[in-house]
Amino acid sequence: MGDAAVGMQATIKGWARTLRMAAKNKLCFIELNDGSCTSGIQVVSTKGETTGFDSLKTSGGTGASLSVSGKVVASPKEGQRVEFQALAVTVLGAVLSPDVYPMSKKSHSLEFLREQAHLRPRTRIYSALARVRHAMAYATHKFFNDHGFLYVHTPLITSADCEGAGEQFTVTTLLPEHGTVKDIPCDAAGNIDYTKDFFSRRSSLTVSGQLNVETHCCALGDVYTFGPTFRAEDSHTSRHLAEFWMIEPEVAFTDLAGDIDLAEDYLKYCVRYALEHCAEDLEFFETSPLGEPGLRSRLENVVAAPFHRMTYTEAVELLQAHVAAGKKAFEEYPDWGIDLGSEHERYLAEVVYQKPVVLTDYPKGIKAFYMRLNDDNETVAAADVLVPKIGEVIGGSQREERVDVLEARCLESGLPLEAVWWYLELRKYGSIQHSGFGLGFERLLMLITGLDNIRDTIPFPRYPGHSEF
Repeated sequence: MGDAAVGMQATIKGWARTLRMAAKNKLCFIELNDGSCTSGIQVVSTKGETTGFDSLKTSGGTGASLSVSGKVVASPKEGQRVEFQALAVTVLGAVLSPDVYPMSKKSHSLEFLREQAHLRPRTRIYSALARVRHAMAYATHKFFNDHGFLYVHTPLITSADCEGAGEQFTVTTLLPEHGTVKDIPCDAAGNIDYTKDFFSRRSSLTVSGQLNVETHCCALGDVYTFGPTFRAEDSHTSRHLAEFWMIEPEVAFTDLAGDIDLAEDYLKYCVRYALEHCAEDLEFFETSPLGEPGLRSRLENVVAAPFHRMTYTEAVELLQAHVAAGKKAFEEYPDWGIDLGSEHERYLAEVVYQKPVVLTDYPKGIKAFYMRLNDDNETVAAADVLVPKIGEVIGGSQREERVDVLEARCLESGLPLEAVWWYLELRKYGSIQHSGFGLGFERLLMLITGLDNIRDTIPFPRYPGHSEF
């Protein structure tokens, strides 16, 4: 709100970030914020001139919701151009116990705010995150819509394990609220009899929508899915959640190179969109004690130049050479065949190339069964996008379109063919070359905001031991 608004009469509503009485309780200064932006507006209420002035004394202060009618005036205070002169104030909702209100105006740690997930949207840092999260969701849909992709809703309940990791949450009705272990049906061998379950088979929450969205790619062309996914991984790191959102496009008639081009274009689009449309919030994240100094420069570096591309083998050889030269010591030595860790990925992106890096052609033993086997029979046409601060943010591949090779890869991975019979049939009836990738939405938000812990990028984080709210 600038000088052009001076003289404008309006009614504004929001929550008091601060409420301070002054001039022997004849003046009240309120910082009011409605959640639409980082900055609030100063409201000045005067005893004898503002109807409802006395109600402010019992409002509870910080956190109270108010409706204020008045006009915009030029502010004499340095650092703010305008303020709001209150003619009438109504306390919509008082803070009933201000002494124990968790969101007092003092600063709070991010760990404390996670324990107050129902109230943390009222804080500057989390309201900024919520706005950036909305912007990135909108940017995602706009990017794919503008590129001719169809948005497909894939199921949350599935009987397939896309990643083959077995870390899934089981969905069952065999555990009634008042039942006991002896009530669970078992077969002759003593195993749980899932034929008696709701879906007549073992079913789980999905770890990915990819397999399902491929069915539409093989009929409709370029498609994408954007929804929640779940992994029962007993991980307590700052980079993992049990419930998170994934963006998964699938591109028809496209090889790995085209898939990488799309991934780079999409990531740069999101970063550009944030820089252009979330400027105030990014400035806050950059200057906040809980934020990242130099955030916007890092983001500008993402869009400034083409991503560096190299094979997994080239990356391992480079890392080994740096270890041998004494330039770097890693906790895990980068042997060929390991699944590179965050320390290796960030070293490549932050130190060696100082920009995003794309690694391709990974060993087949550390990648999923559906990735196209290369001619060397040792690697697959996979690609991971590594970015400074985060490490891997996108993982993708060209899909295996040859049914005989795909069947062999399933068996090699320990995946029964009958579990993915419908997925295999896509290769029997008009199979096509196609590729895709997955981007963890919360990791994108870590990249954009500079927040260090993924639990601070989602409204209600789910991780081991935590499912409240």
